[in-house]
Amino acid sequence: MLAADTNLLVRVVTEDDAEQSPKARRILAENPIFISKTVLLETEWVLRRGSYRLPKNEVLGHLRNFARLPQITLEDPMQVAQAFTWAEQGMDFADALHLAAAEREGCDAFASFDRKLIAGARKARAFKVRAL
Repeated sequence: MLAADTNLLVRVVTEDDAEQSPKARRILAENPIFISKTVLLETEWVLRRGSYRLPKNEVLGHLRNFARLPQITLEDPMQVAQAFTWAEQGMDFADALHLAAAEREGCDAFASFDRKLIAGARKARAFKVRAL
C-alpha cells in the first residue's frame, strides 16, 4: 500500500501538469492507496484557498470521489464521512474534521472562541461547541 501526498491528489483533480497528472492518475489506479486525514485537510485547503480557488462543494465532491474508490483506504473513514456531511451543511471542512474527532473520542464538547465555527456547528447540528 502506498500513502498518497497532497500533491498527488491535487494533480489528479486539477490536471495542471502534463507530466505529473497522468503519473498521479496511474499511481492511484494501479495501487492500493492510503489517504490520511491530514492529507485530505491539506488537499481541501490547497484546492479552495491556494492558487486554484475551486468552489467548496466541488472540492468536497472530489474528496468524496477519492474516498469511494475501491483501492483507497482512508484514515478513520467514519470520522471523515461525518466531516464531509457537516462541511456540506455549511461548516468549514477543517472545523468539521476537528468536531468529528472530538465526537469520536467521546468528548463532552469542543471549546472555541471561533464564532464562525460555533455558528456553523449549530447550523449543521454538529457536535456540541462550547463558546468561550
